[in-house]
Amino acid sequence: MNPRKKLNEKRIRRGARTRAAIEGTAERPRLAVFRSNRHFYAQLIDDMKGVTIVSVSSSAAKTAGAAAKSAAAAAKAKAKAKKADEAFTVGEVLGRKATEKGITKAVFDRGSYKFHGRVKQFAEGAKKAGLTI
Repeated sequence: MNPRKKLNEKRIRRGARTRAAIEGTAERPRLAVFRSNRHFYAQLIDDMKGVTIVSVSSSAAKTAGAAAKSAAAAAKAKAKAKKADEAFTVGEVLGRKATEKGITKAVFDRGSYKFHGRVKQFAEGAKKAGLTI
């Protein structure tokens, strides 16, 4: 079997195992994360209705953060920003959007990722913004 295919199958099984015990409702939606090599994505999902309530990505969070800063400061921050710092910012942005919609609690769905690094920083950012995980 192709080694890459085998790794992908293992990752899919890990994600399915994680999601087996997690279900999002309107009061407590599922907070699903996805990380690529370049960006970080997260969304709050109501599994009962099958709808996404709030979604945010690191590329959108950068533009939101850049609007608050001057152009020079934003360019400097972009050059020095680490992936974990970007994930923390994404968590803060998602937490703010969720509280605007009246959501204070969520079930964390880490998918097939370990709870460390960018995933952990994201969760801490969301908690800082007022979301209970």
